[in-house]
Formats: sequence, structure tokens, C-alpha cells
Amino acid sequence: MSTNDSTTVIRGGTVIDGSGTPGISADVLVSGGKIIEIGHNLVGDRVLDATGCVVAPGFIDIHTHYDAQIFWDPALTPSCFHGVTTVVGGNCGFSIAPVRPGDRELMANTMEKVEDMDPATLLEGVPWDFESFPEYLDSVEQHGSLLNFSAYVGHTAVRLYAMGDDAVGRAATADEIESMAVIVREAMEAGAVGFATSFAITHIGADGSPIPSRWADRAEIEALFTAVADTGRGIIGVNGGDNLSLRENYPLQKQIGIPFTYTAVLTNPKGGHLKALEINRRGWEDGAEVWPQVTCRPLSFSMTMVEPFTLNTNPVFAELAAGTIEERRAAYADSGWRDRAREAWKAPRMLVPRWDTMEVMMSAANADLVGARITDLAESTGSDPFDTLMELTLAEDDLMLRIKVVLANDDVDGIAILLQDERTTLGLSDAGAHVGQLCDAPQATDLLGNWVRDRNVMPMETAIRKLSGQQADLFGFVDRGYLRPGYWADITVFDPETIDPGPVRRVRDFPANAERLTADAPTGIRHVLVNGQPIQVDGEIVTDAVNARPGQLLRSTPRVATSAN
Repeated sequence: MSTNDSTTVIRGGTVIDGSGTPGISADVLVSGGKIIEIGHNLVGDRVLDATGCVVAPGFIDIHTHYDAQIFWDPALTPSCFHGVTTVVGGNCGFSIAPVRPGDRELMANTMEKVEDMDPATLLEGVPWDFESFPEYLDSVEQHGSLLNFSAYVGHTAVRLYAMGDDAVGRAATADEIESMAVIVREAMEAGAVGFATSFAITHIGADGSPIPSRWADRAEIEALFTAVADTGRGIIGVNGGDNLSLRENYPLQKQIGIPFTYTAVLTNPKGGHLKALEINRRGWEDGAEVWPQVTCRPLSFSMTMVEPFTLNTNPVFAELAAGTIEERRAAYADSGWRDRAREAWKAPRMLVPRWDTMEVMMSAANADLVGARITDLAESTGSDPFDTLMELTLAEDDLMLRIKVVLANDDVDGIAILLQDERTTLGLSDAGAHVGQLCDAPQATDLLGNWVRDRNVMPMETAIRKLSGQQADLFGFVDRGYLRPGYWADITVFDPETIDPGPVRRVRDFPANAERLTADAPTGIRHVLVNGQPIQVDGEIVTDAVNARPGQLLRSTPRVATSAN
């Protein structure tokens, strides 16, 4: 944050303030970290040219997993390149605190299976100078960051802390639930922005079993949600599943009394997204406030067959999660094992692979296969797609066949419907997670370029509201999300004619020499300010800003009425 009286003027742009109202031609004057004035012919010590550009509130990404990365990458790349000025971590119940010293490796291994984070990276890159969630927040604040950071306290972490090894395998006792409630209340009072949990079938732990939060019964769920509400602050983040379906969120939200956000409503070939929107419409009409998260990005994974994230929802695949590569190779080669996997896919509500979206991305054994669809290869050999995939994998010395598969959200018309709904919110960028499998951190630049400019799915001012003001209201971020005098000067300036997410590339720049996907070359982002300090000027990151770390730790405060709904 700026500590002097110097002033900066952002001159010559169209100011779209985050409220959803049309933009106006105006200058923006910034000093002391805040917006001083919005008007004409303003004068400052420094001028940032915004001619031909939109001047918007900094974008707020509410669904990230930067909880660990913030320690070794305070710039929070690649989000910082895409106009994001505030992030929310701890989603899906995967905060990295509270954590006992003896459970750090277990926590790292759980993150590997669920969020594709290398355990060696986590163990080397995180200082681990904390145990409780309040201590974690203090550590983040002490280390600092380029962007504003906030975090949920996570259900899986809380359950592991309170129950130890029993966090997986059974329901909690009344005493254990109360212990967890105490931890949650303590975290909220220290500044957690809410409590996040997951019941998603895709979330499998280090041993192949459902993650700890998926073992919670209704008594535990209600008690922990109530613990948040009792503090008078925060929000509930739910990744849905059998324990708590989308439909069940609405009466529960009315009972608990604080906003819920639900991950996620995505298009699928059976039209489930349209049914979800109808459930949401009726829930709001009944007085509930649940915000389903939607995204403009297809849910597409680049995964290896050593860690086949999307296939691990099949319990027969999950059995291999804690095994060796040799054990996995033996299973893949076993026709009986394959038959068991096929049979498991027949179960109700099982996530069946969309073989027609699956294609080869990398093959050391046969580079000519890159780009080929599994279904086409199966047809050419008279085999079925599953057997074809297994045989291609077995041809690799280390089973490191890399394939691309789309899980959902690849229906353009359906995405447009989800984006346009006034009771949905943008989420599921998953920035910081699945780092070797996907990179959806460019969500904002994708929305503004591909969907607003090119597809005309909504007015620019509506898109910017969904990226800023609506998110700030939902999370109770005080004096943020809007361009108004007296508000924090989180500002993104972009060229609406050229904004684009740019390419995704694979790099190896994490601790322990781990690799990841990144998107560090968007186009159209002109300037970005965080708490009044320019962190990007003329499309280039300001090195001094990275070192100064102007981002703030945003701690929750008691809720006041907002305009979110």
C-alpha cells in the first residue's frame, strides 16, 4: 500500500465502476492507496494513459487454491497477469491450516491426489511456521503478496486436526463436532472469509478413499455452518455431492442465514445445467441466497495415466491411488480389472468418461499419436475406447501417457445461458490447483475477450460487475469491488478490442523443480493497481511492486447489508 502523498491519475479511459451501470469518460485520481476522485481534467504526479481502454475495478477471483503457492510465489502467477487484484483461497475445504506438525506430509499427499500439487513442492515451499488457522493468516500477512489475499478455513483440514486418522472412515462424535466448531469459530474471528467444504466424487484422498469432508453427516455439516454464522461474518462455500446436493442448499441456507456459494453448475450433454438454474430460481423465490458458480472455460484436464484425476472417481481406479507404478501397470494389463472398472461405471450417478472428448497429448512411445482421439483410434483397431486407452498406456515405459479429456462445460450455448443468469457468480478458476493438468486462471480475460467482445453474451458493464462488485458484495469485502471515492484503488485498465487470455504453456519453476501450466502472456491488459500501487504498467509487471508486495490480507469483518442480491 502506498505510504506517501504522491498521486496517480489514470487518464482518458472509460470508467466502468462495477455497479453494472454504463461507463463514463473520466479520469481517476489515486493517492494513499485509495481513490480520491473520479472526474475530468484531474492532475497527478504520475499519469497512466488509458486512452481507448476500459478502467474497471480489479477483478476478484473467488475460487482459487493459492493457499500454499503464496509463500514461494507472492505474485500469484498467472492471476496477476490477467487483471486479478484479489483472490480467495481455501476452496473445496482444502486450506493448509489448521495442521499438526506430524500431519504436514499427509496434508501434502492429500493435496497431490485432489488438487494435483506436488508434495515435494509443498513440503519445500511452505514455511510451515504455523499450526492453527489464525497463525496461518498471520504468516501469510507477514510474508506479503502482490495481490490481496483471503481464505476460507477448510473442512478437510479441520476434520484432520480434530479427528486424526479417524477423519477418514466414519462420522464424527458429538464431542468431535464441538471441537471442530471451536476451531471454525476461532478461524472466523481471526479473519477467515468463511468455511468451505467438498462432497464431490472427484475428491479422493491420498489412500484412494473419499477425503475427510466427504465423511461428514448432516449433524456435523449443520454444526460447522452454524459456527460460522454465529460469528456474524463470512460465507459458506459448498462443493456439492451426495452429502449436500444443490437442491438441499436452499433450505439449509435459510436456516443458517449467511450467503452460500455452490461449486459448480456446468453444462453437460444431459442438460443438467438447465435443471440447476431452475432449482436456483425457485430457491431465490423462496427467499434463499445461494450463488452457484459458473465459468466460461471448458472443464478440460491434461492428465497422465499415472495420476488419472478424472478416472479416479471410479472406485476401481481409486484402489490404485496409493499403489506403485508397477501395481498400476499390472492392473491396467489385467482384463479382469478392466471388467470391474467397466462394471463400476454402470452405477448410478457415476462420472462416466466422455471418450469422444479424450485425445492424446503426449506419447513417448508413439509421437505420431499426438492429437488423435481415443474413439478414432479404437474404431481403427476394432477395439473399445477403454481397452485402447489401456493399451496405449502400457506401451509407455513409465505409463506417462498424457491425455486431454473434457469433463463438462463445452456447450457454447449452454455456457452463455449460465453466464447471463443474474443469480450466478463467476468461479471455479481453480487457480493454483491442478497445476499440471489445467490452467483456468485466465478466466477474466477469456470472459471479456471471447465472450463479451467476440460472442456478445452480455454488456461489458455486466461482465465487469460479475468480476468485481458482485464478488465483493458476496464476500463482504469492505470498500472494494467498485470505483468510488474513498474505496481502495484496486484497478484494472484494459483494451476491450485486444483483450485475450493468450496461450497456455508448460514450465518447471516451482520448488523441488516441479512443473506446471501457466498463462503469462495475455493481451490487452494495460495497467493494474493494487491498493493504489501500479503492479503492471503498459502490460509489464513492475518488479519493484513485486518486491514491495502491496497486497493486503483481507480478513473478514462483521457483515453489513450489501447490494449483492
